[in-house]
Parts: sequence; C-alpha cells; structure tokens
Amino acid sequence: MDPLVMVDHYRMTKPTFGAHPHAGMSAVSVIFEDSEGPFHNRDSLGNDFDIMPGDLYWLKAGSGAIHDESPREGSKIHGLQVFINLPSALRNSAPESLHVKSQDMPVIECEGCRVRIVLGESNETSGHQSPALPMTILDGFIASNTSFSHQLREGENSWITVVKGELMILIGGQQVNLFAGQALAISDVSTDTVTKIHLLNTGPNMAHFVLFAGKPTKETYVQNGPFIMGSDAEIGQVKANFAAGKFGQIA
Repeated sequence: MDPLVMVDHYRMTKPTFGAHPHAGMSAVSVIFEDSEGPFHNRDSLGNDFDIMPGDLYWLKAGSGAIHDESPREGSKIHGLQVFINLPSALRNSAPESLHVKSQDMPVIECEGCRVRIVLGESNETSGHQSPALPMTILDGFIASNTSFSHQLREGENSWITVVKGELMILIGGQQVNLFAGQALAISDVSTDTVTKIHLLNTGPNMAHFVLFAGKPTKETYVQNGPFIMGSDAEIGQVKANFAAGKFGQIA
C-alpha cells in the first residue's frame, strides 16, 4: 500500500473521536457523495468550516497538528479516512491543508461510467494537487458490463477498493476479482514500463470504487496511533512535543 498506511471505510452519525493530534503523516478524508449533511472540520491551522458530501480534506500534519471532524446534528457521513506516509524529509515540515469542494473536481464521463478526479489526474484530465506527495485519487461508478482504465505513472503504486458491487481488475496480464469491502494493492510495478489498470464491472449492478495512485516512500516507519515517524525515539519526541503544547490548539 506504500505510501498508504491505513484506510478506514466508515459511516458516522455523531461525534466519535474528539480533537486529536497527528504528526509525521497526512490524514485524508474522502467524503462520498451519498453522505447527508455537513461534516464539521476544525484544526490547529485555523481552519473551521464544513466539509460537504463529495468533498476532500487533506491535512498534512508534518511536525504536528490538532484535528477534529464530526457530523453536524442530523448528518450521515460516509467516506474513507486515510493515513498517508510522509518521507522522512517532510515529517518535520510545517503543517498544511487542502480542501477541495465536490463542484471543483473534474469528472470523467463515458458510456456507462462516471469517475470523479478527487485529486491528481487520469485520462488526460487534471484536478487539484496534493499539498504533500503527488497522488491521484479517483472516486468512480461503473455500470454492468462496462469498463474504465487508469494509467499509472512510472514507479507508482496503486490501491483499489470496491465500495459497492463487484469488479474485475486486469493489470499486466493478471486478473483479480474484487467484491464490496475488498481491496487490492498493486506494487513493485516495473519502472521502465507504463502500466494500465483496467476495471471491468462483471456484476449485474452499478459498481462503486476508489483508486489511489502514488509513488512509494520506500522507507521503514513506526506507527503509534495518529503518529508516524522513522523510529520509536522519534515517536517519543513527537509525544513530548504534543504534551508540551507545540502542536497548537483549536480555537
């Protein structure tokens, strides 16, 4: 999955975690379009706004940040929470954030498919760029007996999950069938070839998928809850920084 560390597919209807710290990584929220109502986002970078259905929020925590997301009363939030590793050179960099609204995301529409470019680019269509590692995130729907293809860049890994329905994934002469709730990591792709991923809906109903693509960090790391660093000693240091109030606070 490199550079992805963790993916949580969730549904949330009430506050769950409360304000919490992050360091050494990016916390990324991909909110699906079938969510209902606003998702209130606050963080120590001074952000205080609602994330709406279909939006993306990318928090590059770097040296440390405090974050809080919770559904407004009556909201039903459906999406992915993703932890993305940072290379060691960026782990102590200043925090940054990116909010991409659904209406600002390009959409690829072809016969039987609709794919939102949440981030990055696909099929010669470009969207917003990540504030950290270059990455493509696609949120798409494919009708029965229809296919969609995405071409990886040189040296990229990919991670694909089926949110609903079923898909046949074809890549480099290999075939994998995925059903709702399952995922596939594609790594160690030859760096001297261009690799295309084909997604074919072999089921009777519309399939919903999400695809991530990015270059791996190829570095060892230690994860301790919301912290990702290069060693246990570095984890200890960011915990000390957090305890000392160096991550800032939410107003």
